[in-house]
Amino acid sequence: MYARAVRVFSRIDLRLVGIVLALQICGLLTISAYSQDLLLEPSSFFQPNVKSQLQWMAVSWVCFFIFVRFDYAQLREWAWILYALSILALIGLFFTDPIVRVQRWYRIPLVGMSIQPSEMAKVAVVITLSWFLERRALISEHFSTLLGALAIVGLPFLLILKQPDLGTATVLYPMTMVILYFGGVSLRSLKVLSIPGICVVALVFLTFSGVVPHDRLRPYMARFLKEYQCERLNPETHHQRASQTAIAIGGVKGAGWRQGEYWRGGSLPAAYTDSIFAAFGEEFGLIGVLFLLILYYLLISCCFQTVSVAKDSFGRLIASGIAVYITVHVVINVGMMCGCLPVTGVPLLLMSYGGSSLTMTMTALGITQSVYSRRFMF
Repeated sequence: MYARAVRVFSRIDLRLVGIVLALQICGLLTISAYSQDLLLEPSSFFQPNVKSQLQWMAVSWVCFFIFVRFDYAQLREWAWILYALSILALIGLFFTDPIVRVQRWYRIPLVGMSIQPSEMAKVAVVITLSWFLERRALISEHFSTLLGALAIVGLPFLLILKQPDLGTATVLYPMTMVILYFGGVSLRSLKVLSIPGICVVALVFLTFSGVVPHDRLRPYMARFLKEYQCERLNPETHHQRASQTAIAIGGVKGAGWRQGEYWRGGSLPAAYTDSIFAAFGEEFGLIGVLFLLILYYLLISCCFQTVSVAKDSFGRLIASGIAVYITVHVVINVGMMCGCLPVTGVPLLLMSYGGSSLTMTMTALGITQSVYSRRFMF
């Protein structure tokens, strides 16, 4: 058993480990800079938020190596259990007290931490959907297969949307489309399912490109969207302008670590959570932003490489879902910070402050490495 464990770990992609560490260090630098108390000694790196993030990093790396060691094939037996637990956790949120006026987190007594079940639900959906499509590989093009897959995704989607958490719910859509594609669902069905996505993309493009003013579209959007959802589609909100301003102030080289002036006046909302990309851009400039984007490109490439070398359909489906899970988070977060997409609260994975997102991302990457390290094991 020990020899097998050593063999598994020796076959993981060390490039991915280095990329993840680099992204996490970038996140810590930004969290430290933007969460510091100006009344304290400026040279103090270990701000309270940094200490909290380091604790979650330790937990996340433990989860990563646990799932690298764990044979992903055994997830077939756990798929429905994980799915049921995630659904129960999402339902349980509606019986808890709201945090920041929404019901998205469970508070952990004594330790002062919170967990977000929707992050676990995204990974559970990938595993369960992969298991379901593998079992129905011979009848993947049947309409019943499509209905079953949509039911698996639809329940957590509606529960997350009800919290409300439009950003997290939105991530499930492209993940599902890609898994369905690799799962052999008919292309005709996928074309029909793509219509809502195309319509949403067209609406966002028309609004954020200035082709159609937001005020002109607002009366039509108000018929099927809530007031706050209509406002999110406004490219002129304070959050949109503030994030673009922070990136622009950074210029080419950036203001330097902890030298940014924009954040000191509290002008950038959620500087070390949802807006961490803009915060990093202010301090490290275009050079730093390009460095980040290259790291994410390499990370996503590693994940898609796992898709190509997976030894079975189950591993290929899981790896494809996780690869898109990471891709969508990066595209949405960077897009909304650059003023191309509405602000929906989607974090920048591995960098944004928060334990649930970090832990589940590392768990997901651990699963992909379990697939990757067993590509030659039969």
